Amino acid sequence: MEGDIHEQCKNHCHSHIGHQGSSWSNVYEDKDTPEEDALPFVEDCNHFDIVKATQYGLLERCQELIEAGYDVRQPDKENVTLLHWAAINNRRDLVKFFISKGAVVDQLGGDLNSTPLHWAVRQGHLSMVILLLKYGADPALIDGEGYSSLHLAVLFQHMPIIAYLISKGQSINTADRNGQTPLMLAAYKIIGTEPTRFLLKFDPSLKAVDNVEKNTALHWAVKAGNVSAVDILLDAGSSLDIKNIKGETPLDLARQTKNRLLIHLLSEEEKQRARKKSRFLQILGKNEFLAALIPSLLSIWAIGRIMDLNSDSWLLKGFLLVIIFVIISLFARQLVEFKKLKYFPVAFMLGSVFWISWTCFICFLPDFSGTIFHLPFLLGMVGFLYYFYKTARTDPGYIKTSEEENKKNIINLGESGSLDFRTFCTSCLVKKPLRSMHCSICNSCVARYDQHCIWIGQCIGVGNHCYFLLFLFFLAMVNIWAACGTILYWSGHCRTTYWKDGTWTIFTQIASCSPWVLYIFILICFHTVWSTALLFLQLYQIVFLGLTSHERITFWKQSKRSKQLVSIRKTPYNHGCCQNIADFFQCRCFGIFKPNVVDWTKQYTLTFHSVKGRNIHPV
Repeated sequence: MEGDIHEQCKNHCHSHIGHQGSSWSNVYEDKDTPEEDALPFVEDCNHFDIVKATQYGLLERCQELIEAGYDVRQPDKENVTLLHWAAINNRRDLVKFFISKGAVVDQLGGDLNSTPLHWAVRQGHLSMVILLLKYGADPALIDGEGYSSLHLAVLFQHMPIIAYLISKGQSINTADRNGQTPLMLAAYKIIGTEPTRFLLKFDPSLKAVDNVEKNTALHWAVKAGNVSAVDILLDAGSSLDIKNIKGETPLDLARQTKNRLLIHLLSEEEKQRARKKSRFLQILGKNEFLAALIPSLLSIWAIGRIMDLNSDSWLLKGFLLVIIFVIISLFARQLVEFKKLKYFPVAFMLGSVFWISWTCFICFLPDFSGTIFHLPFLLGMVGFLYYFYKTARTDPGYIKTSEEENKKNIINLGESGSLDFRTFCTSCLVKKPLRSMHCSICNSCVARYDQHCIWIGQCIGVGNHCYFLLFLFFLAMVNIWAACGTILYWSGHCRTTYWKDGTWTIFTQIASCSPWVLYIFILICFHTVWSTALLFLQLYQIVFLGLTSHERITFWKQSKRSKQLVSIRKTPYNHGCCQNIADFFQCRCFGIFKPNVVDWTKQYTLTFHSVKGRNIHPV
């Protein structure tokens, strides 16, 4: 036995005792032994006392001493039990052994009068937390500082432990000795967005107040000067009217602290909420897209009409344009929330297409002889409107789970040692499938995520990617036809001398002939450039790479960081041009191809056939 103990001692003598736990951004492997540190090497551990043997994780030495009569419940001179030392050093085998020998799982000890669970939470040992809970540890117990296990996990920013404790039934609104909830503690003690944002995913009470000062979480965030937390809590809908024991609202507290940024944030939020009570703004709030589309239509028309004025005074036209831009900015600032500005690119595109179409019907179509020349425009418009609607209204592949399923996923991932940012989305609280990505704008995870397209106002994923491709095709068709119509219109209605005069003279002749058509032509060129460029880029990625835009960018960044020359075509998702097309469009082409049917909303493991001579690198 002594030889075995000596060998075990040599394997653990460099272990670090009581190391600090890592944050959420690290990978949680929770090994049986912590990382090695530069402690002096000890040649013989046979004479270690039981406390030191526990710290170093020497199971056989501890068994030998306990069999010799040592009481496993006996605390040391610092009032710390063996179970505490095993928990803080993540010695799971020793914890199981000590409990089997009668150790009390919730025994208090140490200067902070904490349980072993408290010690494990402080260090961030998720696997130890899971083990102690299985043996009946009570996470609701309060330590000497007045904190429960959930409060300690928040204080030390161990998000996996927070998620696991809540999923196992710990109340998100549990109070510490002073009546503070975890959300209040995060807002007051931790400067930054996390874990305040993370806690809000579990629907905590925003109106709860502590027992002493009667402050809400927003009061505590203001008191701490935590601008990030204040911003997050306001977005979540925290009340501005609740008063603490001194009769102070959060805005009153901000004025006392003389924090100008907080005063501005709270004042603007107060004004914004007052505006929402307006009947007109309530109607706009229910029709966010319409609230962006109507101003876009009017502003595009107004700019064009100003440019089309017969007046030769460019100063007057410039002055009128400035007025238009001021009105638009005031409207956006006063009547539309910042989050709803995401609809303005979509509204601008649709407004542009509307006036391009109107100009085509009035000016361009009469110059095209024969019905056959009208068909590309008419078909293009029908296809554009149909596939825009399908792209915008089709579910792109949101990962949808119930609250109960989320908690089960958290428990399963935690107990399997996989609760880390690579497999778990901290925003949606879901297990992330392969090729999925969380969109911060849509606030949801999307299967086979490609991008969030500003021209659609929607994510592009597995559900609407095909529609998006056809939308780009028909938009490019409409714009190219309109560009041809513009040139044909100028050649028939404007007197220009292309072969005699220079470019500037031709431009001035066209501008003076029909400023409106020139204005519309600029819009046509803009939409033609981005739609055709994006269409060809999408086709290249789909056909030749088998990747999405997000995957291609991610792969490029990884290759650049690793400084390894790896072909972007050698990925597990690239099956050759023809097969890539068949997989993307799910077409059999009269039985020539057999598309791979994959439900990317539920695909968590990568399975593929290796090809001889190819190096496969997952993205």
